[in-house]
Amino acid sequence: MANGRAKATLFTAVLFSSLTIWAVHFQQQQERDSMYKGVLKDDERRREKMRQREEDLLASQKKRELYERVQSVEKSPNH
Repeated sequence: MANGRAKATLFTAVLFSSLTIWAVHFQQQQERDSMYKGVLKDDERRREKMRQREEDLLASQKKRELYERVQSVEKSPNH
């Protein structure tokens, strides 16, 4: 009887330890995946910001061309 209890206790301890190790590894993998998705989102935001800046620059250049056609522009002696 004591031998059976010892085996059951050992089995339970091994099973619990194995499940704990598996759960920790699973959680770590989930965290890694989550962090990687964050990096991808950051890259996409950076690309979108650069695209918006390029559009703003082009719009600014077009406005400048339009204004220079309508108004005379002289360079200042300081520049």
